[in-house]
Amino acid sequence: MSDQMHSGISTVGTEIDGALGASIGSATRALLGYRQSDGHWVFELEADCTIPAEYVLLRHYLGEPVDSVLEAKIANYLRRVQGAHGGWPLVHDGDFDMSASVKAYFALKMIGDSVDAPHMVRARDAMRSRGGAIHSNVFTRFMLAMFGVMTWRSVPVLPVEIMLLPMWSPFHLNKISYWARTTIVPLLVLAALKPRAKNVSSVGIDELFLQDPHSIGMTAKAPHQSWGWFLLFRGLDSVLRTIEPLFPKKLRARAIDAAVAFIEERLNGEDGLGAIYPPMANAVMMYEVLGKPADYPPRAVTRRGLDKLLVIGEHEAYCQPCVSPVWDTSLTCHALIEAGSEEALPPAKQGLDWLVPRQELDVKGDWAVKRPEVRPGGWAFQYNNAYYPDLDDTAVVVMAMDRARRSEPSPAYDAAIARGREWIEGMQSRDGGWAAFDVNNLEYYLNNIPFSDHGALLDPPTEDVTARCISMLAQLGDTAANSKALADGIDYLRRTQLAEGSWYGRWGLNYIYGTWSALCALNAAGVDHQDPVIRKAADWLVSIQNSDGGWGERATSYRLDYRGFEGAPTTASQTAWALLGLMAAGEVGNPAVARGMEYLIATQTEKGLWDEPNYTATGFPRVFYLRYHGYSKFFPLWALARYRNLRNTNSRVVGVGM
Repeated sequence: MSDQMHSGISTVGTEIDGALGASIGSATRALLGYRQSDGHWVFELEADCTIPAEYVLLRHYLGEPVDSVLEAKIANYLRRVQGAHGGWPLVHDGDFDMSASVKAYFALKMIGDSVDAPHMVRARDAMRSRGGAIHSNVFTRFMLAMFGVMTWRSVPVLPVEIMLLPMWSPFHLNKISYWARTTIVPLLVLAALKPRAKNVSSVGIDELFLQDPHSIGMTAKAPHQSWGWFLLFRGLDSVLRTIEPLFPKKLRARAIDAAVAFIEERLNGEDGLGAIYPPMANAVMMYEVLGKPADYPPRAVTRRGLDKLLVIGEHEAYCQPCVSPVWDTSLTCHALIEAGSEEALPPAKQGLDWLVPRQELDVKGDWAVKRPEVRPGGWAFQYNNAYYPDLDDTAVVVMAMDRARRSEPSPAYDAAIARGREWIEGMQSRDGGWAAFDVNNLEYYLNNIPFSDHGALLDPPTEDVTARCISMLAQLGDTAANSKALADGIDYLRRTQLAEGSWYGRWGLNYIYGTWSALCALNAAGVDHQDPVIRKAADWLVSIQNSDGGWGERATSYRLDYRGFEGAPTTASQTAWALLGLMAAGEVGNPAVARGMEYLIATQTEKGLWDEPNYTATGFPRVFYLRYHGYSKFFPLWALARYRNLRNTNSRVVGVGM
């Protein structure tokens, strides 16, 4: 380590030693205050305005009794998050987004806001000045078709007979991602039966269009789509549109039965189909068009599940896209284990004990279509989602359990760790990487179908999830010499490092998240800190540090015309990722790390937390972003405690996978 690094510890670092301990203690107590009665953690998970707007519109689609108190609170939320540009953004203080704006405006009008109210006038002007609601995405168009605003000619043909296609066909449900699969299946039934919303108040939004909305045809080519593939699929869509009415009725009935059977096998009780809002809402509407009454058990239980996603405050309310208890609990446990105090460790163990029975050991989910020989052993993101465990959660849970048994040797977690490891090893894709929910989901041509204007139809391997799986295997003792899976994963990360030294972050925003993940993995796997792959990454992180000592990144760094990292005002969670990445690279003594720690200490609130309105996580790049309310609570604590722990050791090497 250089003299400069040593001086960073002996001078700048010493100045914050006293504050460091106090900050860690305060953050620990604050985090413990969010613990649920049974020992787990679940924080709010906030998306953009579209989910609460869709919730309002769903109620009116179904003709449910108006809950004026709830709708007034949702309206307050929608008005507050309206952007200065007049429309609605996908992230805090973000750019205008047409589809989000259309849904928010429609919901507010449905609730009863006057079209002449200033905020509605601004929104309408913003949309019309940008060409109008014709520029809405496919999902928004399906909703507008069901409300009769647009016609079914404005959306792609989705023949429900897709349910009967063989696996070798170019399009098959198991060739798309879990979130697309669960969303599309009930939508296939809706597209076949073409229902009309009850919409008792007969609210419409024709004023958002510059033309007769009934005259609008199909969507234009999306920026990510290639002309060749797009024209091929557009031609196929035209053919299907012509011949679909001629499909045999018995075949259609059999396909609808297959769709319903698929859904009911995966309904998940009140946790819902896929345990995410869009499939759950689509399933409720599907049962409605199939003539099932509100008290029909599968419909009723799914409808109750949607209400469980609501976050209702004194003045505002919104609907979450899903809940994240396994993710929140496992990451919180990592932070508390790092904190290591007598008040932190027992709750961490209770959190891990809560996770043990949530491991899926029996159900072979959709992932098993491509890996039938692999035994289940993963954890889902939500409370229950047996068909769709994910690799990221599983790796993080396993690493936390392994850390717990290192600090207090016990066989309590051995079986869970072994099965989680076995499942992840069996889910590696052929390119050496790991995806979030599936394996070898590499049919990239499908992102060119008209339905995939969002460009997120697939679940291919990504750098961040691959890094997490490498971290887990390495923490459990694998090396590149004795594990082909680990060696192939390291090769994947070496291939995907970008020229400036960063890695793409698929599930967190963005290059800071990806680089933190990769550096943790490479360090755990024993790659020398002087290896160019690590040096370039560490130098890059230092180079993008903000003047206040922290780190921040904009959602616009996901742009298709790649321009690399796009800086933004500092956030606590992104600062913590950068610091954890630098420390994994052996840079605990770098003055940049000391400045980052000073930033976190200086911006901590009296309650021991950090204010973070920004969205720092990703659902679908460029389309859907997330604000995990827990990120600013456990990641800064983790970074601060890691810094203290490394400064108190001789090796100064991070000895775990995260």
